Amino acid sequence: MKNENIESQFVGKETPFYYYDLNVLEETLDAAYAASGKRGFHVHFALKSNFNSRLLEMIQSKGFGADCVSGNEVQQAINAGFDAKMITFAGVGKSDKEINLALAHDIFAFNVESIQELEVINELAAVQGRKAKVALRINPNVDAHTHHYITTGLDENKFGVTNAELERAAAVIRKCENIELIGLHFHIGSQITDMNVFKSLCVKVNEWKNWFEERGVIIKVLNVGGGLGVDYHNPDTNAIPDFEAYFDIFDKFLERTPQQEVHFELGRALVAQCGSLISKVLYVKNGVKKNFLILDAGMTELMRPALYQAFHKIEKLGDANATELINYDVVGPICESSDCFGKEVTLPLSKRGDLVAIRTAGAYGEVMSSRYNLREEIRYVYSDELV
Repeated sequence: MKNENIESQFVGKETPFYYYDLNVLEETLDAAYAASGKRGFHVHFALKSNFNSRLLEMIQSKGFGADCVSGNEVQQAINAGFDAKMITFAGVGKSDKEINLALAHDIFAFNVESIQELEVINELAAVQGRKAKVALRINPNVDAHTHHYITTGLDENKFGVTNAELERAAAVIRKCENIELIGLHFHIGSQITDMNVFKSLCVKVNEWKNWFEERGVIIKVLNVGGGLGVDYHNPDTNAIPDFEAYFDIFDKFLERTPQQEVHFELGRALVAQCGSLISKVLYVKNGVKKNFLILDAGMTELMRPALYQAFHKIEKLGDANATELINYDVVGPICESSDCFGKEVTLPLSKRGDLVAIRTAGAYGEVMSSRYNLREEIRYVYSDELV
């Protein structure tokens, strides 16, 4: 997003809104598809990161599948044109209604996270006269070295079947006549930037694949999840993640036969950099110890800083060559002290009415917005709508 050129194109548009740069999205999708495709890998887009209809249509048109964690996400993927044969459905708490919806669409696979869930899916599939394809999610106990709220692969996390439960899980699968085990599923966390973590995951996947095969179970699909991080500090100079390095790790260290498919579930890595939250300065409040920029966007529009203490680069638009710089705490209007986008952020001297961009907000931004304080529904603007 070119700071010096775009401010004038936002004049007259009601803030706050999400701005989606469709060119950045397309370049990112093309890079991911090229790096995965030449290795024969399959990529499903994680709708939990962004289910904006316009973005989903672009992602689907590029040949990606969908990774869903609710029945409504499954339906949204179908509505956006994703082939049901390329939709996976994960989540520790799938309701009967959600399972029945996914069964009716005959999706590619349920990523099953408990033994009881196996039994429930089997029962519901029997009622529909269907055979549900499932991938058993195994908790590999691999530390993703990321924020503890977005770590999912440790024994202490709620996700997946633990090692101690595998023998029983295998026995339940054998007796469930309306379930077909097609693969194994793993996901260890999000915003992972250390590639050695993925090497460790490969080692665990190899171990559990061999464990099943030694017991005569054919594994067709190895779903290694996602988790590839993005550069929140340098959204322009490092807009596209190193997909080559990421997929190369799995190509080199994941043991598989030519018949086995390898699937990924990427979300943040595909959409984070294409989105920015555009907000307006309502008030400048200068104090004894702090200078505050009070924006018209808050934690209701972008929850990540309040929830995870997450960093997002904050820019004042239209002032690229400013010389007078001030440190501000950039905050929102919500009646919570946690409603803060950044502390001691160095920005050009600002005034009421200035526009601010909070960058790398295309993932877990719009989807986590809320009506708390009876806020208005979030708005969005696409780059091809600007003149």
